[in-house]
Amino acid sequence: MDMYFNIQTALKKVKLGIWVVLLGLNNLGAQIYFPPINGSEWDTLSPDRLGYCEDRIDSLYRFLENQNSKAFILLKDGKVVLESYFNGFSQDSFWYWASAGKTLTASVIGILQGQGKLKLNDPTSKFLGNSWTSLSKNREDSIHIWHQLTMTSGLDDHPTKSDCTDPSCLVYKAPVGNRWAYHNAPYTLLDRVIEAAAKKTLNQVVLSELTQKTGLKVAYFKIGDNNVAISTPRNFARFGLLLLAQGKWNTQTIIPSTYFNEMVETSQTLNLSYGYLTWLNGKKSFMAPQSQIKFPGSIMSEGPSDLFMALGRDGQQIHVVPSQNIVWIRMGDAPNTQVPLVSFDLGNDIWKMINKLNCTNVSVKQSHGQFQDIVFPNPVYRGHSINIETGLLIDYLGRTFHISQGLIPANLRPGFYYLQNQGRTKKLIVLE
Repeated sequence: MDMYFNIQTALKKVKLGIWVVLLGLNNLGAQIYFPPINGSEWDTLSPDRLGYCEDRIDSLYRFLENQNSKAFILLKDGKVVLESYFNGFSQDSFWYWASAGKTLTASVIGILQGQGKLKLNDPTSKFLGNSWTSLSKNREDSIHIWHQLTMTSGLDDHPTKSDCTDPSCLVYKAPVGNRWAYHNAPYTLLDRVIEAAAKKTLNQVVLSELTQKTGLKVAYFKIGDNNVAISTPRNFARFGLLLLAQGKWNTQTIIPSTYFNEMVETSQTLNLSYGYLTWLNGKKSFMAPQSQIKFPGSIMSEGPSDLFMALGRDGQQIHVVPSQNIVWIRMGDAPNTQVPLVSFDLGNDIWKMINKLNCTNVSVKQSHGQFQDIVFPNPVYRGHSINIETGLLIDYLGRTFHISQGLIPANLRPGFYYLQNQGRTKKLIVLE
């Protein structure tokens, strides 16, 4: 996305106001702690209570710093267990959410549906008017809000101008609902749907429905063709806590429960690992941005099966695990291990280290079955040999690379690849 070439300059110009919130302090929930709406207080839980080893925490922090991270927070039952900042960042620093803001947008859509201001089966043209695309009227009217939430609009996701929302850029690619493609433009236009339905600006809706009810201080800014959510790390984590509580803040329902359940479950049959602008773990297969390949297995093989995520470019991540009452967030620059735009491999590496934090863990979780016995060495350095004579490597963008005479191509980018050999597909880690 071209806008990120100038993101640092844009961030320097951003000044978020501190909104005045008139609601009082929250009470403790029965199982989940909620920080006060006003103020900066947030209860903590000692890592010792979870059996975390100090040296393993230090190893996690070193890894995060080496991967260009700026902030990491881990919550258990809503309380802060781990919190660290890197590379001159601080608790009060602002950073962008990138595509992790998609889940925030999806949440706002659910709020407005609960208020009767829109329906998911409403044609998008009801709010954007006619000719918001270059499609015929019948095809245009067949695109509903639901299709924008599920990335199944059928619009061409590779226009001449990246992320362009002009009608000339929105052209036909496939029948609506028949093709999953990670496409920013239809998503971005949901912001105009929100504004038309609520008769308020997007930031006014966020202020009234989220800031004043949960203390979540976040604002969208126009950068290029995109609206980008920006906040401090603790506000990033606060949104994760709202998701952990299934859209509730204390006893108040913010996101209607029926909608929330739909948001964090498979929304269509094309990409099983995608809900409403939200990534899902533990599914049989997944697709990745800019790819039409279906990869077998979970997105995060080291993560819990009930994990769901808000993921964005350069490794902006919110991970939510209902079964463990855990939320963790990472903000920062692009990691060294980045392969896809949403950094699946970075999240998986962080989970691998989180799984080792408990001092009583004797062995590391084995997620790859007998893979190490079938393909070795794994990881393997690019330009080096493995025990497979020939095979096909596929990256997260669907690009293919051939293995010949057992040699890994020397020009591969480091990261996760899928190795296809003799009808089998296995994950291979390539190092620099």
